[in-house]
Amino acid sequence: MESTSLHFASTVRTLASAARARGLTVPGFRSPPKLAGADRTIRRYVDGSSTTAVVSVVVKGRPFQAVIADLIEGVVIANDLTGGEATRVRTQLWEAVVSAQAAAA
Repeated sequence: MESTSLHFASTVRTLASAARARGLTVPGFRSPPKLAGADRTIRRYVDGSSTTAVVSVVVKGRPFQAVIADLIEGVVIANDLTGGEATRVRTQLWEAVVSAQAAAA
């Protein structure tokens, strides 16, 4: 069984690749959030003419499926997706993670 930090990094790479393949902006990912008590935070930074988002999640002491859900939701929020489009992207990102996990097994 791989370490939690390696699992986190692998999942982030999978999500980033799947998001890019769909033409989405890929936020930065980190752990843990700076805000005490928060399981997930999203910060936006204006960098010249573009805005960069950073999704921070708590990994330690949580089911990894909850971590994945927070990472996926971070991609959805960073791209300002709503409604049916947000639902489709969530599903596609979950499918990418499940497929990557099956291939690694």
